[in-house]
Amino acid sequence: MTTAKADLPGPTAAAASRINELVLALVPVALIVGALALAAGYDWRHAAKYVIGGLMGLALYHAAFGFASGWRALLTDARGRGLRMHLLMIGLATLVFLPVIDQGSFFGQAAGGAIAPAGISVLVGAFLFGIGMQLGGGCASGTLYTAGGGNTRMMVTLATFIAGSLIGTLHLPWWLETPALQSASLVAMLGLPGALALQVVLLGGIALATVWWERRRHGQVDHAPSTELRGPRRLLFGPWPLIWGAVALAALNIATLAVAGHPWSITFGFALWGAKIAALAGIDVANWTFWTWPFPANALSDSVFADGTSVMNFGILLGAALAAGLAGRMAPTRRIAARPLLAAILGGLLMGYGARLAFGCNIGAFFSGIASGSLHGWLWFAAAMIGTWIGVRLRPFFRLDPAPRR
Repeated sequence: MTTAKADLPGPTAAAASRINELVLALVPVALIVGALALAAGYDWRHAAKYVIGGLMGLALYHAAFGFASGWRALLTDARGRGLRMHLLMIGLATLVFLPVIDQGSFFGQAAGGAIAPAGISVLVGAFLFGIGMQLGGGCASGTLYTAGGGNTRMMVTLATFIAGSLIGTLHLPWWLETPALQSASLVAMLGLPGALALQVVLLGGIALATVWWERRRHGQVDHAPSTELRGPRRLLFGPWPLIWGAVALAALNIATLAVAGHPWSITFGFALWGAKIAALAGIDVANWTFWTWPFPANALSDSVFADGTSVMNFGILLGAALAAGLAGRMAPTRRIAARPLLAAILGGLLMGYGARLAFGCNIGAFFSGIASGSLHGWLWFAAAMIGTWIGVRLRPFFRLDPAPRR
């Protein structure tokens, strides 16, 4: 999983010796004060979501753990290490998610999976998302952690991601009328043993297929690159091997399920931010069909800090900023060339709109969806990979590096 490693190279020992002291002075304070305020204003679970988000941001940044360049490496150069780490992460989460979903509770709290209808809206939305993450330079989690880490182009992608998410809420009711299998769950269809067995076979089979393809093309499987840092310093300053990121993010998604009662998601927060901004600008989004439904309506009328997805997103941004400060890489650029800027705008719009149609992004639909045994997650994976194939071929027009550097 290497979303924006091409945009944001990993830190080195030399970079770690130039830590950003201002960032390290401010971000931990924001994380601590924010957690205390959320605990006082809501409850400890809400504060825990914020802290989990911060740890996710740190792990995402230090492992450069995303999707766009990992999938691009597979399609352009038959290098499957990134995708194999995705599958490992999903597999680890699956081992906990499916029994919890089957039981319906986690440590005494009601818990459910990321189960959604699998149909036309998912196919179209995931396809658009796949194109968008190649143009935008990252997926949903990749956009958050690279923007939090100071990447200016990804801040543009984030802004248009939010706009695309808002537009998606306007059109989603129409898309919901298109054909779909209603909330198809492998656990409900096959039972827990059958669902676990099928998930293991599918995840393992795809991983083995990437190994076969890579060996056929290159004669051997690509291994993780070496790094200058070792031991505890590497844990603190990075860069992390991808496998560290896979294990950490699987554990943190499991922690999210335990604390929130549902798996990790990202893009509802973007839609909510867009709706809040639009309302401030005088647009009557409250009367859009999507925002009259109970959950979105409550989120729109309440503080943004009451929304668990938003709180986790804020944590990811700050956690990534902390990691960038530790790595000595918090240095936003001031100028972006015209074509890469246009790609960031288009990519963000496509990802935002696509994620709303597809009931989630690379996290909510792909990671959490598949780990929950939802058919829509597998459908998302297939459609997004096709979109990625097209997006990769569009990158040269926008003067974007066609191949990942990691």
